[in-house]
Amino acid sequence: MERADKGLAFMLQYENVAWYEEGAVKVLDRRIYPAEKKFVICRSVPEVALAIKDMVTQSTGPYTLAPMGMALAAWECRDKSPAEQKAHLEEASMIISTSRPTTRKRMAMLTESCIPVALKAAEEGRRADEAVRDHVVEMNNARYNRVRQAARYLVEKFPEGGTVMTQCYAETILGMMLLECRERGNHIRLFCPETRPYFQGARFTSTVCHEMGFDTTLITDNMPAFVMAKEHVDVFTCAADAISCDGYVFNKVGTSQIAICAKHFGIPVYVSGAPDIGHPTYDTVTIEMRDPDFVLQAMGVRTAEEGVKGYYPAFDMTPPELITGIVTNKGIFAPGELDGYFSDGMPYELTV
Repeated sequence: MERADKGLAFMLQYENVAWYEEGAVKVLDRRIYPAEKKFVICRSVPEVALAIKDMVTQSTGPYTLAPMGMALAAWECRDKSPAEQKAHLEEASMIISTSRPTTRKRMAMLTESCIPVALKAAEEGRRADEAVRDHVVEMNNARYNRVRQAARYLVEKFPEGGTVMTQCYAETILGMMLLECRERGNHIRLFCPETRPYFQGARFTSTVCHEMGFDTTLITDNMPAFVMAKEHVDVFTCAADAISCDGYVFNKVGTSQIAICAKHFGIPVYVSGAPDIGHPTYDTVTIEMRDPDFVLQAMGVRTAEEGVKGYYPAFDMTPPELITGIVTNKGIFAPGELDGYFSDGMPYELTV
């Protein structure tokens, strides 16, 4: 079966996100990429959870790393009884999926799906770790293909040669959006806010956009309003770490203020992702607060005086009235009409 990461940038290749092999999971260290291309090696389930918590990978990277960690868990319990294997896998799923609170429900769906795969393989005398890894590749193929369908809907909203502003690193939808534009011959221009304090826009988004051959300009996080006014931005688009069923979007901090600017200038806002059936209302989502000291520096260089305090919410909430549409593999939905996503009776599908 042809892999769905074909033709995408380095960061979007499965092996360059996270990959299990012989009792270890390697994960691209996004804390230093693209200045250095190094991999962190995880040799235990707690090390996988720590890599997610410490943002060795982020955006949708954890959605590959988490189930790859379950392949490692299957390796760890390979010599145990069936009952012990089940208990070990369930504990591993809990440890990995709870490593970051805002995305806990999404990651649990992935890690829990690996448990019956591993148990069935062990029962049949096959290697459970390799069976789980193959399962992750199949899940990635399915997810990438769903995202490709969402990208088709999204790109239809881009005028020919238009100007698009992004936020943070939208990972798979970014790559598929660019691939779709390239195949259609739509040479869009991109403006990427840097996304402090972690600089995902600077280090990841702009790198992927440039690597895939598009006119890419990096801006600081306090420039979106000026750029919208002076550079004729046509569309603002981002992904989401969570979308509650009442139409609120939770994405990298800074998204809401860009959406406010877009509303002021009459620029449509399209958010890619699927509504989370586990989050019926916005108040069921936990905003992760990260180490405030990280705000006091830039890529390891301190920028604030000793004694100054930092404040670091990882995400913010954008209300439905600022959002033009939620882009999914099933079409584009108004934020107040997300029930339509589930109208065909199909379960929630991860589409980020």
